[in-house]
Amino acid sequence: MAKTRLVLAGGAVLLAALAGLSMQSSPPPEAQAPAAPADYFAFVRSLEGTVPDGRIDAAAEFVASVELVQLFDYFLSATGEKPLGAIRAEIERELERRLKPDAAAEAKRLLGRYLAYKLDLVEVEKNAQAAGASPQAIRNRFELMQEARRRHFSEREIQAMFGASDASDLDAIARIEISQDASLSEAQKRERLAQLDAALPPAVREAREEPLKIMRLEDSAQKMRAQGASEDDIYRMRAAALSPEAAARMAEVDREERDWRSRIGAYLAERDRLLGASAGLSDGERQALVAQLQQARFTADELRRLPAYEMDGR
Repeated sequence: MAKTRLVLAGGAVLLAALAGLSMQSSPPPEAQAPAAPADYFAFVRSLEGTVPDGRIDAAAEFVASVELVQLFDYFLSATGEKPLGAIRAEIERELERRLKPDAAAEAKRLLGRYLAYKLDLVEVEKNAQAAGASPQAIRNRFELMQEARRRHFSEREIQAMFGASDASDLDAIARIEISQDASLSEAQKRERLAQLDAALPPAVREAREEPLKIMRLEDSAQKMRAQGASEDDIYRMRAAALSPEAAARMAEVDREERDWRSRIGAYLAERDRLLGASAGLSDGERQALVAQLQQARFTADELRRLPAYEMDGR
C-alpha cells in the first residue's frame, strides 16, 4: 500500500480531528479501556486481518524510530471510524503492552509531540507557496514540513524517524525538477538522472528495485506454469530468489487467488443457470434472485469486487 511521502500525511479527516484534540498525554476518560485487544478488528473494522506496523520491543532505553512512526500511523489510519481520542488511547495501550513502563512513558510523550506535528501540517497545507504540483511547490511543501518537524523534534529524532523517507523524497524531488527543466536537453536529463541513480544509497536502490524484482519473479512463475512446472517448483524458484518466508507468503496469495477464481466460476455458472430457469419472471424478480445468490456466496467486501469479474464472465 505504498503512498508517496511527498503527500503530507494525515489527510483532511485526520487533520480536522487533530484540531480538536488536547495534546495532554492522558487519554480522555471515555476512551479508557482495560487492555489492548489481540485482534485489532475488535478496535476498528478497517484493521480486520491486520497487525500493527512498526516492530518495537521492550528495550531497556527508549529510542525514537521510524518503527514508532509506523505504529502511530497504523492506528491513525482508523481516523473517521473512531474518535481521535479513542485512537490515541489505543496507541498508548499498545505502547504499554510492548514496552517497559519508563520506555512506554517516553513513547507516549513522543506520541503527543507527533500529534502536535500533524496539527502543524494543517497550516502547511494552507500555505500558498506549497499549493499545486509544480516542482517549486513540492520543494516548498517539503521544506515547510521540515520546519514543522524542527518545532517538535530534535535533529536526532528527526533523523531516526524521518531520515530514510526524507532521503527518498529529496531524490524524487530532484528527479521531478530534472524532468520538468525546459533548459535541459533529453540527453542532459538522462545524464543527470543517471547521476542520481549512482548516488542512491544501497538501501534506497534496493527498495526501488524490489517491485521490479517481484514483477520479474511473477513473469517467471507464469512461464513456468505454462511449461508444466508444479507449484512446488515455483516455490523453490521464489525461495531461492527471495527467502522461504517470502515464497510461502506468495504461495498463499496464489492459493487465495485460485480459490477466489474458483468461487467466481461456480457463482457465474449458478447465476446463468438461475437466469435460464427464471426466464418467465420480470427483470426485477430475476435481479432479486441474483442478489440473493450473491449475498449467500460472498461477503460485503467481496461483493464490491464482484462486478468486474461478472463483466469478465459475460
